[in-house]
Amino acid sequence: MTILLNINNRQYQGIPKKTSVVICLDGSQKEYLDEASKINLMPNLDRIIKKGEYLIAHSAIPSFTNPNNISIVTGQPSSVHGICGNFFYTPSTGVEVMMNDPRFLRAPTIFEKYYEIGAKIALVTAKDKLRTLLGNGLKYNDKRALCFSAEKSDQATMEVNGIEKVNEWLGMSVPEVYSAELSEFVMAAGVKLLAEFKPDIMYLSTTDYIQHKYKPGHEVANKFYKMFDNYIGQLDDMGAILVITADHGMKPKSQEDGSPNAIFLQDHLDIKFPSVKAKVILPITDPYVVHHGALGSFATIYLEDKIHVDLIINEIKKIKEIEVVLNKDDACSAYDLPKDRMGDIICMSSEFMTIGSSKDKHDLSGLNEPLRSHGGLHERQVPFIVNKKMSQIDANKQLYNYDAFYYAIMAAGEN
Repeated sequence: MTILLNINNRQYQGIPKKTSVVICLDGSQKEYLDEASKINLMPNLDRIIKKGEYLIAHSAIPSFTNPNNISIVTGQPSSVHGICGNFFYTPSTGVEVMMNDPRFLRAPTIFEKYYEIGAKIALVTAKDKLRTLLGNGLKYNDKRALCFSAEKSDQATMEVNGIEKVNEWLGMSVPEVYSAELSEFVMAAGVKLLAEFKPDIMYLSTTDYIQHKYKPGHEVANKFYKMFDNYIGQLDDMGAILVITADHGMKPKSQEDGSPNAIFLQDHLDIKFPSVKAKVILPITDPYVVHHGALGSFATIYLEDKIHVDLIINEIKKIKEIEVVLNKDDACSAYDLPKDRMGDIICMSSEFMTIGSSKDKHDLSGLNEPLRSHGGLHERQVPFIVNKKMSQIDANKQLYNYDAFYYAIMAAGEN
């Protein structure tokens, strides 16, 4: 008998016969994989692609970590689940709030709905900022769910995470948060969980520290993808259905001298319109800004007096390197964003440019490599790799990274 789950207005099959694993390989545009493959560093990926699918999907906009991870785990864009940045601004209170609390989530995750019908769930994320959102709705008292981060693996408890003594169990110490090892911890945990916990559904989410610092083909980037290839080879050999995608790509955003390529939009507007109260918000901002200095390719602007919307839009349109300038209604309609969590104007920069607020508000001291960042349209193309042929994927329909679990579960079949 076919069991169908209606999750956020989409029908999913019941508990899969094989473990469905989705990997969000943070910041990994196609070129990273291709460059490593060219010099034979990814034989397992090459094998997976040969027997399966290698497609290109779109990420959700803005092409940032939080919105896209939550899109992947709910199967829907931000307009449905409500997480539209790493943080947002509330004009009525003047407070900028991190969006890592489940109270901001407006849709159930795929994990929550599968847990309700008896599935075993395993979730591992690199950074702890995502953990509470990913694990929302799960319970840890019946040994059917695990959810922990590499960053705070030493703090995991049975009550909060469904697992304890993670570092002893995995044989790895807590990695430095700004390191490739943080992502390797996630992958190593995924392999061990597949072997021992045997989840029905598993999600592994890495971090983009390497991609922020090194271009595709760089020896350090290639070393990272060689490491990744080892783990996906093990997952594939163990019989899991794999879908490998990314939350966003990554593009160089520096001038020839290595300094960041940025338009400081708050400064620009303050000089042009000193009497207009406009506030530029950069949703890329989170506690981990060392590798990007809070410079990304997406910004939203709040105006105290809405009468100035067209005035400000027309001025920003004069800035050559800002490609998209739309009012709230048009932007939310075009890019599936929640209107009540967006400013009055939405902007996205060109491929090699970022948008800042005020120059003195950005700490760029941690940028010891030329800036690489994301957030706009140029970073929305991401790989979508399945280790099985999928005739069900419609080539005439836009594929999104948040289709990952739908196709992973379909490929895995149903009990």
